[in-house]
Amino acid sequence: MLLVAPVKRERQVPMSDEQRRLWGIDKLNVVRSDIPAVTHIDYSARIQTVARDTNPNYYDLIKEFERLTGCGVVVNTSFNVRGEPIVCTPADAYRCFMRTNIDYLVLGPFLLDKAQQPEWKETVDWKREFQLD
Repeated sequence: MLLVAPVKRERQVPMSDEQRRLWGIDKLNVVRSDIPAVTHIDYSARIQTVARDTNPNYYDLIKEFERLTGCGVVVNTSFNVRGEPIVCTPADAYRCFMRTNIDYLVLGPFLLDKAQQPEWKETVDWKREFQLD
């Protein structure tokens, strides 16, 4: 994700004069495109491309998402809860998935639906396990 490029014009949402006059967090919260999770305040986005020959599973996942939604973009971010270490193992991924409001988890060739998982039970107050940064 070393490249920054403008979001395509057809995906951009122009700001009104009133929105342009906003400042700080208010201006930051203005939706600027139909892919707001990746669109920066200046209508740019950090991009990462995926090639089928080097990562066929991830490429196929993105292509299927595009077929279903019309949007061939997914958010690539670290997988963790604030203050916790980044997920490193399938067990870490499942635990984070079950403890949060994530609806689905893609784990290798598997798609897990939270609604189809057994009830998750905690033995400790996991939110106090790690100190927030």
